[in-house]
Amino acid sequence: MLNIAIRAARRAGNVIAKNYERRDDIQTSKKGINDYVTSVDKAAEAEIIEIIQKSYPDHTIISEERGALEGKDSDIQWVIDPLDGTTNFVKGLPHFSVSIAIRVKNRTEVGVVYDPIRNELFTAVRGEGAKLNEVRLRVDSQNELNGAILATGFPFKQPNLMPTQFAIMNNLIDEAADFRRTGSAALDLCYVASGRVDGYFEMGLKPWDCAAGDLIVREAGGLVCDFNAGHGYLRSGNIVAAPARILKEMLNKIQPCLTEQIK
Repeated sequence: MLNIAIRAARRAGNVIAKNYERRDDIQTSKKGINDYVTSVDKAAEAEIIEIIQKSYPDHTIISEERGALEGKDSDIQWVIDPLDGTTNFVKGLPHFSVSIAIRVKNRTEVGVVYDPIRNELFTAVRGEGAKLNEVRLRVDSQNELNGAILATGFPFKQPNLMPTQFAIMNNLIDEAADFRRTGSAALDLCYVASGRVDGYFEMGLKPWDCAAGDLIVREAGGLVCDFNAGHGYLRSGNIVAAPARILKEMLNKIQPCLTEQIK
């Protein structure tokens, strides 16, 4: 299944890269508050679905744009985001990705995240480690929050969460050196796995934003949890990822800021 996921991600990435050079032709529509979809999202998604269904017609596909395409085998789910970072794409900021996760009986077994601009392919198979273009990944050796570079994303689809976002950042910056906010949750997780950032947190995500990156971090030796140190992040959309010692320190800074709604 990994090879099919890679093929699908690269095919979708080719669609995205070609259209990136001629964005004036792209049709964009609004799905919700600060939430957009383009004709390229849909075209990339169609490529992914076609490849999956040719090889595995009975599998279920859960996609950002089409929702759930129920197959005869509901135990195997492909969770896909054809263009994670749509706003960056529309604005011409070259930072976005294709994300594909394969979940078997509610456990992620394969994760693929592809950055078509940099031609960087992040992959992981449960129990077999994580790779970037066939080079083995390990999380950074940084073992304390002091001096760490942290990635985050703003809950722009839920503006009511912004005060909590800023409160968390205010607490973390007591020790962390700086923040990065790049606009693709899937790549943020991969950057934790590859040591480009030391930790990551975000609120309000959907499963297709983080299911693949989650496995890539864990197979690179990092930890992933929700704000209560549990495993409910695919459900709640609130996620923290980092090496073990940094994650513990991040949670100590995050938890005092949480409202009852978020808890």
